[in-house]
Formats: sequence, structure tokens, C-alpha cells
Amino acid sequence: MLNGKKLIVIMPAYNAEKTLRKTYDEIPLDIVDDTILVDDRSADNTVALSKELGISTILHTENLGYGGNQKTCYQTALEKGADIVVMLHPDYQYTPKLIRGMASLIADDLFDCVLGSRILGTGALKGGMPLYKYCANRMLTLFQNILLGHKLSEYHTGYRAFSRQLLETLPLDANSNDFVFDNQMISQIIFANYSIGEITCPTRYFPDASSISFIRAVQYGLGVLATSIEFRANLLGLARSSRFSPLNDMRANSSTRIAQ
Repeated sequence: MLNGKKLIVIMPAYNAEKTLRKTYDEIPLDIVDDTILVDDRSADNTVALSKELGISTILHTENLGYGGNQKTCYQTALEKGADIVVMLHPDYQYTPKLIRGMASLIADDLFDCVLGSRILGTGALKGGMPLYKYCANRMLTLFQNILLGHKLSEYHTGYRAFSRQLLETLPLDANSNDFVFDNQMISQIIFANYSIGEITCPTRYFPDASSISFIRAVQYGLGVLATSIEFRANLLGLARSSRFSPLNDMRANSSTRIAQ
């Protein structure tokens, strides 16, 4: 626990057998109360290894996609009484050694959400991020900062920590089951006026780390643009989508809300 708050690490997994053990071995179990892995119908031995390591393991009966996997992760963590939830990819691309720092920022009531940013500093390119992905990340982030009226170094990291209150408030079921889920979730966080902190995160790109194809990356980018436009339309009252409209009351009353 941190400051008396229960900390749970969730790992959305798909074919993570080759990297799961390395990832798990670096998790600071002295402060983590539970680890949960949700397997999205892997074709390898991810589930067997997860159980061998003593991780709480859930197996989807069908592949639900990256976003669908996260929905199960968050629901399960909340059911287990988590006060702080850290999402860590089990592909060893992000270092688990930052869990303590990210969770502490929430445990100390400084932020509602903390992102492990690959862009702060020089870690992205040094860690092997392909140049085209780096450039796309920077362009999409610039576009989003303008439309969302916020200022983040990147919106596309998969390393994130959340407070319980935030997870209980956001209408996550209204989000996609695909990769754009991550971006829709951050947009909801900003729309609801929750606070977001960032911490510099080194990253590793190597053959066994998960990655999406160029075509899927383009689809993701288009989804990001659509989400940002949807955010702005809801903010201006030009649209009322199920993704944002439930958060309108929170936005209106944000001046009296105390971050948890």
C-alpha cells in the first residue's frame, strides 16, 4: 500500500509469454497489493506462465481487442478494492520501476492520473522508437493539445496510473474496444477536468515487444483525430455523445471538486 491506499497493477496481455517474466520480476511487490493479467485469447503460453508466477489471471473466451481488454482490467481491479490502478504492458517496453513514482503522485493526492511519457527528455528515439512513429506522435499530440485545450507531452503512452474515483466516474464502456480506447480515455479525463501528471519514462523497442502494423497505426491516427473533433464538438455544445455527455455535470462543478 501507499499512504494506506490499495495499489493494483493491471496487465492487458496478448501473446506476452516471451516478456512477461522479465516484466513481472521488476514490479515493486513491496508496495503492490495485487497484480492482474487479462489475457485476450493469446496463441502462446501467456496464461500458463501468468498463473505460474502467481498473478491473478483472467482469460477472455474471445478476443475483445486492446480496449476491451482494458475494460475487463479496470472493472476487475475496482472489484478487488483498488484505490490506485497502474496499467503496465507486459511486453517489457515500459520499465515497471516507475510504478512507485507514478502511484505515489496519486497516493499523495497530487494528480488523478499520471502518464509515463516517452517524449519528455530524449528516451523515445534512444530507446529505438521508429522515426515515423515519433513524428506521428508529435504531430498528433500538437493537434490534440490545440483541440483539447490542454498541454501534454504525449497522448499515446500505454503506461498510466489512475485514482479509483476517476475510474468509477468515466463512462469507459462508451469507448472503443480497439487501440483508440487509450486516446478516448485521456480525452474523457480532460473533459471531466481531472488532473494529469507526467513522468519521464525510458522505453525499449525490440523484436519481442508488441507493436501494431502500419495500417493499424494509420487507423489509430484517424481515430485520434476523430476523438479530438468529437471532444471539441461536445465542449462547444454542438454534439452530445455517450462518451462525453455524462461528464458535463462534473465539468460544470469542477471548481468545487477535490481531486482524490
